[in-house]
Amino acid sequence: MTTATISLREQRTLLKQVSWQTFINLLNDLGDNRAARLYYDQGVLEIMTPLGEHENNNRFIECLIGVIADELNLNIKRFGSLTLKREELLKGAEPDSCYYLENESLVRHKQNINLESDPPPDLVLEIDITSSSLDKKPIYAAFGIPELWRYNGHKLEVFILDKTIEFYQKSTQSLHFPWLPLEIIPQYIRQSLIDGETATLKAFRRWVREKNQQK
Repeated sequence: MTTATISLREQRTLLKQVSWQTFINLLNDLGDNRAARLYYDQGVLEIMTPLGEHENNNRFIECLIGVIADELNLNIKRFGSLTLKREELLKGAEPDSCYYLENESLVRHKQNINLESDPPPDLVLEIDITSSSLDKKPIYAAFGIPELWRYNGHKLEVFILDKTIEFYQKSTQSLHFPWLPLEIIPQYIRQSLIDGETATLKAFRRWVREKNQQK
């Protein structure tokens, strides 16, 4: 088993030739009350420990998504860094945040998700302040997650799943919120660092309300 470590604004450890059972044992040994997130793809394991910038962006984007759901009267179910795994695919991931939108009614009564029997989240958010050595898109594509957001601290990228080839295509608009300009998210994140989160969320709520009144 070989190891490579990168330590910048996120701490990442990459392990190769890791068995599925070792991955499962690590999940069980580390438990739920931890900061580290694990990603596994056919023998390659990445352990990522988020730092302040990572987590602040993650939490604030979740607040923005919550405002959108509230203003559009959308039922949403948040699962945060849910452990997603499929043994037959030898893939596992713990996204920064994940959401059920279209399939919310199917999992509304659940507090745990099993991809063997439950639908995958409709939207996954990944914060990549530093470049990951493990490409997570093939993992999420294999799970059938329709939409992936990736934020690098400056820019939001959206990827939409082409289910016929299990491959993500980069998109200029969100699948679930096609009216939302992608540059708006980074703009309000920057504003929150100046005006504070509460004031910025109020401003974002007004913007969403006005935007949808124009539709």
